[in-house]
Amino acid sequence: MKDRAIVHLYLQRSQQALVETKNKYGAYCKAIARNILSNYSDIEECENDTYLAAWNAIPPNMPRKFSVFLGRITRNIALDKHGYNTAKKRTRQFEVILSELEGCIASPDTVETEYEAGEIANLINQFLYAIDEQARNLFIRRYWYSDSIESIARMFRMSSSKVKSILFRTRNKLKDHLHKEGVNL
Repeated sequence: MKDRAIVHLYLQRSQQALVETKNKYGAYCKAIARNILSNYSDIEECENDTYLAAWNAIPPNMPRKFSVFLGRITRNIALDKHGYNTAKKRTRQFEVILSELEGCIASPDTVETEYEAGEIANLINQFLYAIDEQARNLFIRRYWYSDSIESIARMFRMSSSKVKSILFRTRNKLKDHLHKEGVNL
């Protein structure tokens, strides 16, 4: 079923919208959650919470790209669950991904206004559109989808060391870009 038809089911408040969403995007949502969470029941809970959040968000929201809409919801729910699960222990694999970006973006522990956060997000988007496609895709797979270095290397048919090198250079370029735009790290 096409995305427009699924969204139309949400607008009609039809329970079939949830079934169609799960059929088309269940594996996608689970993959995003699995890259952040390690517990299978947490992953399933995250997937189900995504469907509920989509149900509550449509209407009034009308997603332009339904897959991205669901991906963002899933990622945010998984990050919240990860934060809850690791509030006292900081040993999970996802902490490695977050630590890689520490030098590029401000700490999540600092108080920032919504405006500043939006401005930084716009600057990051501007940066990503300006770099070459391969570096952008590697960066997004690692820091949006939280894919492992090894899976990215397989996906793009390159060595793990090359992926690490490209990500390292891209993070440094991002840091320089943010610094030039006046973002204090």
